[in-house]
Amino acid sequence: QVRLVESGGGLVQTGESLRLSCVASGGTFNRNTMAWFRQAPEKEREFVAAVTWSSGTQYYADSVKGRFTISRVNAENTVSLQMDRLKPDDTGVYYCAADGTPQRLGIASSLYEYWGQGTPVTVSS
Repeated sequence: QVRLVESGGGLVQTGESLRLSCVASGGTFNRNTMAWFRQAPEKEREFVAAVTWSSGTQYYADSVKGRFTISRVNAENTVSLQMDRLKPDDTGVYYCAADGTPQRLGIASSLYEYWGQGTPVTVSS
């Protein structure tokens, strides 16, 4: 049974940093794209960042480009999201996701078969 577990969320002030981590178990994802999504209160879930299986390519939402960095360590089945210069608009629940199809790249949430339970991030002004 595949399981994704996020950690690292919390309450920070504007301009501060957080690092989110996600550990996958029950499967191997070294040939799959992994991503982070977020959902703010009363809003739809949105794409944040994705990294391909070989870490050769990273994709970012325009709203986080230049502030967030996604990375992965395949040997440890982990993916991380370094979030710098956080803003109140970054507040939300952050979800780790894994594409169930190997070597496919996309940012639509419908492409991701496996999801974590989410970790909350709150940025105060």
